[in-house]
Amino acid sequence: MPKGKPSVSKEVKDQILKRIKDDGVPVAQVASEHGLHTKTIYGWLSKGLNKQPSILEVARLRRENQALKDMLVQIMLEMSFEKKKKDDR
Repeated sequence: MPKGKPSVSKEVKDQILKRIKDDGVPVAQVASEHGLHTKTIYGWLSKGLNKQPSILEVARLRRENQALKDMLVQIMLEMSFEKKKKDDR
């Protein structure tokens, strides 16, 4: 391995990517914590974009999408009810 290039184990790399994707931790923060360049992490992230999502990931996203739709409908109904209540006064 060339000098100056940090060696990152697969476990640490996976942990870093998970924190960024799932926890929303900024790339710059994770890079600083691990002594890496942001370019390195962005490279890892872009490599993952070419992979097909797993069936479990697709199912999770569908459930999340449905939950968000349900919340939106609920909010719209509440707003409509409040407006109707206000108009009846």
